[in-house]
Amino acid sequence: MTLTIALIQVAAGIVLLIWAADRLVTGASALARNLGVSTLIVGLTIVGFGTSAPEMIVSAIASLQGNPSLAIGNALGSNIANIGLILGLTAMIYPLRVESATIKREVPVLAVIMVLTLILMLNLHFSRFDGVILLAGFGLLIGAMILLGIRSGGRDPVAVALTGEVPEKLPMRSAILWTIVGLVLLPLSAQVLVKGAVTLAMVVGVSDAVIGLTVVALGTSLPELAAAAASAYRREDDLVIGNILGSNMFNLLGVLGLAAVIQPMAIEPALLHRDMLAMFAISVLLLLLAWRRIGHGRINRPAAALLFASYLGYQALVVWQALLAR
Repeated sequence: MTLTIALIQVAAGIVLLIWAADRLVTGASALARNLGVSTLIVGLTIVGFGTSAPEMIVSAIASLQGNPSLAIGNALGSNIANIGLILGLTAMIYPLRVESATIKREVPVLAVIMVLTLILMLNLHFSRFDGVILLAGFGLLIGAMILLGIRSGGRDPVAVALTGEVPEKLPMRSAILWTIVGLVLLPLSAQVLVKGAVTLAMVVGVSDAVIGLTVVALGTSLPELAAAAASAYRREDDLVIGNILGSNMFNLLGVLGLAAVIQPMAIEPALLHRDMLAMFAISVLLLLLAWRRIGHGRINRPAAALLFASYLGYQALVVWQALLAR
């Protein structure tokens, strides 16, 4: 009975969380637009932040309630799912062309962020100062995105796509309503999800980190899956890659940074030795599969299948080790 209730809480929390994040992005975007904020700025900030909102809120609530492993596992697990599951599945259906500029510009930035996160994790503790460092990086990233969008005159592919997601005509009353609904339901749904996830971990006999790396990470990554599938269907290949890489940057800087500032966190050794290593490995695999010295890169179906198989293998490893440790 307890297991059933926990599963219902997790499922309900995920559904409400995703819906609330969507409503908040719609309402806040329209509200900012109605107040005269440029569409470019709204697209690059509010809309760009939207797909990472579930991870950020869940990790913040988990940290606040004393479940740091769930918070960290959610962030790392989501990054692994973004590349292996979401990019792998999407490219198996729609092979993706990768602009060399995207690889040369965004992959090095992601690499620096991953190395910074690794350095901060080496002492197996996230302090508030570590969180401030990550949030400062998050602010710099947002600023760089805005600057790049302005310098390109709004012609940057990612900027164009994000700007297109900003609601053009939404009455002020509706914008305020949806903003309030999102702000209220996001933390409430995250609390339900975290409570269900912690209970599920207790019932199954595994750590919070395992649930964060598997069930919660999968659930909070669903907005990225929907966005990637829609962009691939419209043949906006660069946006698919850009959203995945951008979301991974947001997760490490914003999600972990916010969680650490709220509550300093001890880090389970496995999160460093296994899961950080897995995140680095699948990121390097993506680079090797997409990189071309001349012309456009391409993630074809065999490459996508390899990414997806890597994700499945990683999930099997996490579950197997969790069962052995029971």
